[in-house]
Amino acid sequence: MNAAPNAVNPSSAPRAWSSVAALHWLRTQLFSSPLNTLLTLLTLWLLLATVPAMVDWFFLNSTVTATNAQECRKVTGACWAVIVEKHRLILFGVYPYEEQWRPLLATLLLLGVIILSGVRRFWNLSLLLFWVIALSAAAILMWGGIFGLTYVENSRWGGLPLTLMLSTFGIAFAFPLGIVLALGRRSNMPAIKTICIVYIELIRGVPLISLLFMSAVMLPLFLPEGLTIDKLLRAQVAIILFAAAYMAETIRGGLQAIPKGQFEGADSLGLTYWQQTRLIVLPQALKIVIPPLVGLFIALFKDTSLVVIIGIFDLTQAAKAALVDQTWRGFSIEIYVFISAIYFVFCYSMSKYSQSLEKRLATEHQR
Repeated sequence: MNAAPNAVNPSSAPRAWSSVAALHWLRTQLFSSPLNTLLTLLTLWLLLATVPAMVDWFFLNSTVTATNAQECRKVTGACWAVIVEKHRLILFGVYPYEEQWRPLLATLLLLGVIILSGVRRFWNLSLLLFWVIALSAAAILMWGGIFGLTYVENSRWGGLPLTLMLSTFGIAFAFPLGIVLALGRRSNMPAIKTICIVYIELIRGVPLISLLFMSAVMLPLFLPEGLTIDKLLRAQVAIILFAAAYMAETIRGGLQAIPKGQFEGADSLGLTYWQQTRLIVLPQALKIVIPPLVGLFIALFKDTSLVVIIGIFDLTQAAKAALVDQTWRGFSIEIYVFISAIYFVFCYSMSKYSQSLEKRLATEHQR
């Protein structure tokens, strides 16, 4: 018996529905108005004009096997051979070549404890122990002088390990200092409130580069004769003080967003100021300001590149040093693309983690 003429093939229904849904999405999202249509066409034109050329330069016409600049100039694409040749200088700076396994291991330890800190089930006192062990081991590996390791002064540290240490210590110490400053600015005690306000406004009123110059050039002039402070330590302190001021204002915004009823409820339970701050107010405030705080963390990670102006051999300065070699002169784009990719991986990872953390902590929106 023949099927009815108007019968619809069930297997074709999902395809028809998906086609209708796709056309509806295109019409509503990309071509919903003359302006959106124009912007869509301009975007398509820009992609067609740039993406094929970038693919050719990055992959199709590039080389990784060249041995010098003359061979690289024969190709029309990127010369990734300069990265293959100079990656150890870029990543580890002028750290002794035969000892570069030590900063590599120190970097892996820091990354491991940072990743461990993102796992919620480790948010207890054991995490503090992991941090102490990892930081101690990283310091021993970088400095040496014990356990048969050759001593390496920190003026020879550089590259990715130094950038990671500056940003890690900067975030680790600036965050609690920022909390104290935020609480102090909201304090009812005039002296503490005034000190916090003056500090925050003074630090926020100058760029980081000026603080680095002060720490490198001006601070030694005010120290007693015979007393010296390591340049790397001075730069680290300047970064911590700068970041703490910005974090304080961000956290203060979170504290002001807490409903007054939360404070009244804590008072009715007979909690002290520190108990209600630690158990009720501060957890809610920090949850509110996760996005801007992570934005500050990302900015701090990138701002560590400014230490190059006071002669510290960070990742950016190490990349510049790789360009000094006349054998590979003229291929700075590839090197800067490489370090940009490193910065992007770290910053994007922090951003994605903050988004997942927001979802896990957004308990008030659950039904």
